[in-house]
Amino acid sequence: MSAAVVCGIGTCLPDRVVSNDDLAARLDTSDAWIRSHTGIARRRIVEPGTSTGDLAVAAGRAALDSAGHGADFVLLATTTPDRPCPATAPEVAHRLGLGEVPAMDVSAVCSGFVYAVTVARSLLASGTCARPLVIGAEVYTSIIDPLDRDTAVIFGDGAGAVVLREGGATESGALRAVDLGSDGSGGELITVAAGGSRRPRADGELPCSQRYFRMQGRTVYRHAVHRMTASSRLVLERAGWSPMSVRAFVGHQANQRILDAVGDRLGIGVPHRFGNIAEVGNTAAASIPLALADTAARDLVRPGERSLLTAFGGGLTWGSIALSWPAAVPVHRTLPAAAARRPAMVPAPAPVPVPCQNGPQP
Repeated sequence: MSAAVVCGIGTCLPDRVVSNDDLAARLDTSDAWIRSHTGIARRRIVEPGTSTGDLAVAAGRAALDSAGHGADFVLLATTTPDRPCPATAPEVAHRLGLGEVPAMDVSAVCSGFVYAVTVARSLLASGTCARPLVIGAEVYTSIIDPLDRDTAVIFGDGAGAVVLREGGATESGALRAVDLGSDGSGGELITVAAGGSRRPRADGELPCSQRYFRMQGRTVYRHAVHRMTASSRLVLERAGWSPMSVRAFVGHQANQRILDAVGDRLGIGVPHRFGNIAEVGNTAAASIPLALADTAARDLVRPGERSLLTAFGGGLTWGSIALSWPAAVPVHRTLPAAAARRPAMVPAPAPVPVPCQNGPQP
């Protein structure tokens, strides 16, 4: 029986580290409050002029190095594409030197990587490609109000990627089952209200509540715990695994309290829960591949052991993957110098909007 197999893992994180104390210097918050409510101690932030595509290229190249071969399809999961049009993935494929391979963006917010891997699995099964490259990359700081303590303390920037190939169902890294879902009735819970065809006005004409990312935290918490738990149970049932047999649980790194609640409800022991939220924060679509790579790099799980990935994001969307732990050795790449990484065909980034002020928004 054949299966999609993870055969390469790569990452890229910005060099700049922003600690909780750094944020507390300009926001009404503290290191103790942020740690107790989110589990985050620090996050990585890009320098001005660095785009999601830049991070995606570096992480994608790292994953290809890890796999030891090229790719013939590129899927980029992101909420923060370089431009509204065209998609960022084709340029990423071009910059990786992959030629005229198919490439597309996948938009499912924090569930994006799980969605993109599931699509890649189907592409492999159909014979459409043989070596898909799946990247989750975000510059979330580009859509966050820097003076909004509800979101500025949570999110960071980064990218992670995997390469898949066809292989045996018993191989290390084999995907055994998947589950995806959505509920559009909750679309207003996690949103950037403006910028699309519904509200296409320029930034200067918009109140902050529409211009930047907004999230109804308490309601999102309840949905995230419920959806990730239910999806995880379903995908484990499809794989024929009990929660007690899972040796690696990697959830979307949204909030440590959410991860603990899901792990507790599933009955997966604390020693088998892995993540890096304390060091990188919530990197949205990049969070699962970054946590996967971090765990693999520290050699905390044996290849072939039963593993579970699960995520929840805006849309509302959610998804889970049951897989055997990959044997691939992760590769990390740093960003090259700005002049080398940005091709001349790409216009300079637009000026950063003036931050909104704290307090009630119109």
